[in-house]
Amino acid sequence: MDDALAAYAAGHADGSAGLRSLVHSADPATGPDYKVGVADGRIVAFQAELLAEVRRLMESS
Repeated sequence: MDDALAAYAAGHADGSAGLRSLVHSADPATGPDYKVGVADGRIVAFQAELLAEVRRLMESS
């Protein structure tokens, strides 16, 4: 379980940074957890960019 959480956390950090490790993704034991973390990290990064853009637009109007 600790390995799965560590893989998810690493994937989340990579996804937030716009990265993806093929080595971590290919790991048979923790690859799926890493991939979910990457997807969640990308969503968080998108939400942050979207919120920043909405705030910028609201301030300019």
